[in-house]
Amino acid sequence: MNRKDTVNERILHVLTLHGRIPNTELAEKIGLSASACLRRVQELENNGVIKGYRAILDSELLGNGFIAYVTVGLGQHTKASQAAFEQAIADATEVKECHNVTGSFEYILRVETRNLKTYKTFHTDTLGTLEQVSTITTHVVMDSPKDQRV
Repeated sequence: MNRKDTVNERILHVLTLHGRIPNTELAEKIGLSASACLRRVQELENNGVIKGYRAILDSELLGNGFIAYVTVGLGQHTKASQAAFEQAIADATEVKECHNVTGSFEYILRVETRNLKTYKTFHTDTLGTLEQVSTITTHVVMDSPKDQRV
């Protein structure tokens, strides 16, 4: 999507909110014919603007009532240290997001566990055993008044 296109922007807005909307309904909301709308959506998919569609799960109903953002600092700032940390985190099912960031720490993790006790186990047995990790700071989510992932 190289050029600014208000029709494509409206399509993306609707799909962001309702990813499973039928093409005919999307076309009606946007003001296009069904075939023109489908062509635009396929073009957005083919160009990589739309990377995919997914189900958004309710963490609490799945038994994960504890959510925290965890900042992690590494002891060494080497490519090998980052690769080892990222591999370990990729294998940790509790980690739902991992972002390499700038600032006073290297990573921000979104962690979901059943409760505080299971988070402590993750903190100790996973993060606490990684030799690359030098600092861990946990920020417990109390509420999410705005969450565009949902």
